[in-house]
Amino acid sequence: MIALTDNAATKVGELIKAESEEGLALRVAVRPGGCSGFSYDIFFDSDIADDDIRTTHGSISVVVDPSSARMLDGATLDYRDGLQDSGFSIDNPNAQNSCGCGNSFS
Repeated sequence: MIALTDNAATKVGELIKAESEEGLALRVAVRPGGCSGFSYDIFFDSDIADDDIRTTHGSISVVVDPSSARMLDGATLDYRDGLQDSGFSIDNPNAQNSCGCGNSFS
């Protein structure tokens, strides 16, 4: 399952609060596509399936579908807010190759 750094959990919490919708979870998924074969999909979701894998990081609920969970096992979601490097990023030990944009992997 994917872990969140403290920075990522704080930012996700702020974004969920701004949405003002009850029951939102952070969904992290792996989809076919991108220049290296797979890409990450990160969004807020309130439609949680029975077979979704759900964990919590503080007050943040994170859900992953079973097929994505295999590819995200041991991965970490981070958030940086700097001049040269800002936004969310995933460090995934299961990724053998990644593209130059950092959004696609194999």
